[in-house]
Amino acid sequence: MDEKQAVSRRRFVGGVTSALGLLTLKPGSIGAQAPAQAPRPQTTPDEYDLLAKLANNENPYGPPESVMKAMTGAFKYANRYGYPDGGITEAIAKHHGVPRENVMLGAGSGAILDVAGTALLEGDRRIVSAEVSYDVLFQHVTALKADQIKVPLLPDYRQDIPATIAAVRANYRDVGMVYLCSPNNPTGRVVTKQEVAQLLDGIPSDVPVLIDEAYFHFVDDPAYATSVPYVLEGRQVIVCRTFSKIAALAGMRLGYCIAPRSLIQRMRPYLDGGAISAIVKWGGVAALADTASQAWVKKTTLDLRARTGAALTAYGYSVVPSDANFFMVHLRRPVQPVVEAFRTKGILVGRPFPGLPEHLRVSIGTGPEMDRFVAAFKEIFPAVKAAN
Repeated sequence: MDEKQAVSRRRFVGGVTSALGLLTLKPGSIGAQAPAQAPRPQTTPDEYDLLAKLANNENPYGPPESVMKAMTGAFKYANRYGYPDGGITEAIAKHHGVPRENVMLGAGSGAILDVAGTALLEGDRRIVSAEVSYDVLFQHVTALKADQIKVPLLPDYRQDIPATIAAVRANYRDVGMVYLCSPNNPTGRVVTKQEVAQLLDGIPSDVPVLIDEAYFHFVDDPAYATSVPYVLEGRQVIVCRTFSKIAALAGMRLGYCIAPRSLIQRMRPYLDGGAISAIVKWGGVAALADTASQAWVKKTTLDLRARTGAALTAYGYSVVPSDANFFMVHLRRPVQPVVEAFRTKGILVGRPFPGLPEHLRVSIGTGPEMDRFVAAFKEIFPAVKAAN
């Protein structure tokens, strides 16, 4: 077998203690995985359509007319391999002001995360990241049997950049990648542009940093900015984006990364380029151009997020400040039974996240869906005097 394509054997150790003593190994964290959820009952298409789907951070309004028109037109290529793709790579490069060679497509940004993990964690390398963050990435890392160095969140649920720098420096020879999700999934907190600069300046320059900007479009904080300019500076930075969120193409699977040519060359051999359809490529080009639709989705989402958070706070439950199209609410009880309770009321909500067992992640749906959620919340939970 070609050594480049072979997945090397690695030993997984969750929550590795850093040499500086900044990280702690929590009981039961070795080999820990996300808690298994009970199998969901099968639903018919009609039943599925009636559910309030607040579990997976999707755009509830669907693709705008401009995108639907572009995808419908692309169906004429459904029977071909070497089809015109609408110039999707060129459109992304132009959108970000980078050369075409700095763009790599994937079937959703999740595919980019998997490829980066496979390519950059070869040779028993470790990933440094926050605990709690996007856990699907860590399930992939665990499958590779790679090591994870998890940096606990700060008390306000933000990522601890000084501790991340210390962890990288303490384990420098073994670190293959740093992962930042900003806004962070599931907490919704951002890493500010000053903190990103602090991180990149504080770690060895040859350590790749993957910055997941899946929820970039929902941020209103002036302290936040995309990290794409660092790629143009020649830094070892990979910026991931997706069309699954604000562009409403989650079911169509399209994402991409902006990265230095050298890192893309390392990752590309592991990428299944054939997994992306002709239809979604044309839809992606149209989505990039339709800024008006995205502005409407952002404003509507943020208004509903604020309204729902205020209702829960007034009812006595604390809500983590969020810059994404979801938020977390502290339930004061384990999440898993609550997920099932909401489902019996026709509402899908987020899964449990290791490290935040009493915090429920709720995606922002339509206005009527959020009203259904608040009403169900008040049926499931009693009012309390004050939020924690």
